[in-house]
Amino acid sequence: MSSSLRRAAAAASLVFTSLAVTACGAPVQSVHGETSTNVIRANTTDAAVGPLDTATWLIAKEPATSDFDDGASTSNTDIVMSNVCDKLIQLGTDLTVQPSIATDWEWVSDSELVFTLRDDVIFHDGTRMTADDVTWSMQRHMAEGAKQKNQFATVAGVRKTGDHQVTFDMKQRDAIITNSLANGAGVIWNRKVIEAQGDSFGTPAGVDACSGPFTLQSWESGSRIVLKKAENYWNTERAAKTDEVIIKWGSDDAIANQLSTGAADGAYLENLSIAANLIHRDDITVVQGEDTRVWNLMVTERGALTDPRLRQALSLVLDREGINTTAFSGLGPAWSQPIGSAVWSFERDKFEAADAELEFAPVTVTDENIARAKELVAEVGDTQEIVVATDGEAIRSTLAEAVVSAGETIGLDVRILRIPTAQYGDYYGDDSVRGQADLFSDDFFVSTYDPVGFYKNGNSESSVEWLLKDPEYDALIARARAAMDDSERADLEIELARRWNETLPWISANATPSTVAFSDEVTGVPASGIFRYYPWAADLGAAEE
Repeated sequence: MSSSLRRAAAAASLVFTSLAVTACGAPVQSVHGETSTNVIRANTTDAAVGPLDTATWLIAKEPATSDFDDGASTSNTDIVMSNVCDKLIQLGTDLTVQPSIATDWEWVSDSELVFTLRDDVIFHDGTRMTADDVTWSMQRHMAEGAKQKNQFATVAGVRKTGDHQVTFDMKQRDAIITNSLANGAGVIWNRKVIEAQGDSFGTPAGVDACSGPFTLQSWESGSRIVLKKAENYWNTERAAKTDEVIIKWGSDDAIANQLSTGAADGAYLENLSIAANLIHRDDITVVQGEDTRVWNLMVTERGALTDPRLRQALSLVLDREGINTTAFSGLGPAWSQPIGSAVWSFERDKFEAADAELEFAPVTVTDENIARAKELVAEVGDTQEIVVATDGEAIRSTLAEAVVSAGETIGLDVRILRIPTAQYGDYYGDDSVRGQADLFSDDFFVSTYDPVGFYKNGNSESSVEWLLKDPEYDALIARARAAMDDSERADLEIELARRWNETLPWISANATPSTVAFSDEVTGVPASGIFRYYPWAADLGAAEE
């Protein structure tokens, strides 16, 4: 899925290049350079030491729905409702999958994956969760038109096979299905509550149908959502430390102002410029953790860039470090892959070493890169004008200008086309919009913390890339998904990344790490990108007793 920033990142004298982060605490040496002393690099924040009566937390936008299966559901739904709804499996702060509603799972054959369920889970309406609820929830997620349906591509069906057991009938072994079930696809619904509400479910007038550490106390459309600590939450080890969390949203300026004045206790920041304006304050902590989110230039199926040599040439001379300075205040490091380092939740050393060997997306533009790019352009010969689209949004405009500059460096004619914001995002599904330009830009992230969770988007039938049509690549995807051994799967995923980098259906530009800012009175929340799928508010508490 994609999530576009809304404002330019202001300039600041920072260098963020660290995506290899510690569990919590201090800055660490980076994969791609030096760390900044102004921002902590960590996947978690210090643990809370005491409870809070109430806390106010800010996010970028109001959710369109509280229903994970609604087509209008976005990451804003995830950020709020992951505190309210338990999942079959839970992502941990170490980026790995952990038991939740399911206590364990086992492949009993190549076509059957069996989950054993807890017997003590209580929904917010006081009823006990059953295997029937789990089965019905999975079937709802898999239904035609459901937002989560694409997560079940390898699942033929789900059935109850015991009082505390459900079985997934699988089309093949799938190493990432458990990872998928740790996001919205794994939410367990209270069927009775959903059916009783009818069309109200998922709207501000509805009530939640979940069993998580918070209840959806109220939703004032356009203003706030209030979460209330769930009474007698079944998972006592994960009970909320804060009685009430008020979630608000607003413009970048409003978020910065409320954090600066103490009107809000913390925020997950979509726009890195807000962080750049807060890092020098003594009463606010800014932490950046690993994420899967990366800004990319998506190449369309028109014009000169259908030749992979020109895509390689542009990528070799794209000034990613300059983009970081101009668009991300030094907080969005140059990045060589279309997906961020949070997917390296296993075999990290192997993935990092392979990343350093990728040929066509260098972090730094060198004379050697420029010479190589010019050779590629000369091989192609005469080319038509290249068009890069922007909607005027600052980051997209910076990327577009960087493409123009890259083209000038190697003798390519590049023009910027302005497309209205209301139409810009249509390029994913509308070939008439794509037909206007060779390059569009967007930030893209995945909810599956495994590289194949992204690289499967390069399949020949993909709806998000239009140039990679390779049966061998398709076969590699299937082999990687079926590889249950981490080392074997990592090798296959490294080959997928190499082929993507060679073909460049997207040209990667800059990673945008997960960024959280909070007052010195609170702590505890995760700082990595798992905050979208993890009950972060349950860990929020007082920094001092």
